[in-house]
Amino acid sequence: QVKLVESGGGSVKAGDSLRLSCVASGRAGSRYNMGWFRQVPGNRRVFVAGISWNGANIDYADSVKGRFIISRDKEKNEVYLQMNSLQPEDTAVYYCQIPCADRRCDPTYYGQGTLVSVSS
Repeated sequence: QVKLVESGGGSVKAGDSLRLSCVASGRAGSRYNMGWFRQVPGNRRVFVAGISWNGANIDYADSVKGRFIISRDKEKNEVYLQMNSLQPEDTAVYYCQIPCADRRCDPTYYGQGTLVSVSS
């Protein structure tokens, strides 16, 4: 069983930055493609960013491209999301996920989520 734990959410103002972190644990020695989805209440969960296990492949949703940066520590199965120039429309619960490195994939595992709230 894989477990994902996110941290780093919070309440900020438009234009501010936040950094989310996620640690994956479970199958010893496994290396995962990882990434982030987000969900606004009443809407479906949508892809934000993904990164392959070795960091060679990265994908972003069009809505965050140029503002968000995904990175990882592949040795530790940790993934990060640096969110810059945050806007109110970025307000959502952000979920770490495995094993999607791009938008075409459906995640198998999610973390519990961390709330990001951006006020104007």
